[in-house]
Amino acid sequence: MKLGLLFAVGVVTLLTACGGSVVKPALRGTELSPAPRAPDFALRDQVGRTVMMSAQRRRWTVVTFLYTRCPDVCPLIAAHLNAALVSATGRRLGLRVLAVSVDPTHDTPAAVRRYVADHRLAPAFRWLIGSPAYLARVWRAYHVAALPGPHGTVTHSSVSFLIDPNLRERLLYDKTVTTADVLHDLRALALS
Repeated sequence: MKLGLLFAVGVVTLLTACGGSVVKPALRGTELSPAPRAPDFALRDQVGRTVMMSAQRRRWTVVTFLYTRCPDVCPLIAAHLNAALVSATGRRLGLRVLAVSVDPTHDTPAAVRRYVADHRLAPAFRWLIGSPAYLARVWRAYHVAALPGPHGTVTHSSVSFLIDPNLRERLLYDKTVTTADVLHDLRALALS
């Protein structure tokens, strides 16, 4: 009993000696500092509704860049982000995912509706499409490259941005992003 009490007093003393601050957990995404404002856009989702980045204020949002015919990494990213959406943390924080198409030729309204249904994506997962010229402007604004690849594929930057409720780009994830990464970072940032 005395040993436990001594340990607790020692920890409190150590924290006080170090300025009394609590150490924040390390973030798993790459922190963008200073956090730039997320570029605005207006695109249509899988059911034809206009979605604007500027309308996402007061909620955590992940902006990612995917395409429906992707044979490898896009379905994995979509699955991980969808799992974060439907988690208790994602629901509590009002998380939303905005997947911007990198294949305007093949990501038609019917194709994205079919993809969303086939992959059982949550309603807060919005698959965004638009004209090739407008999508190219969005890609440039987010520093994303998208080029035709072999056999009907698209070679593109596989990045996702975690945008805070003030519309600031806080973290950048690469193609290895997992549900656990996003949830860990959401908890760390939302509680700080």
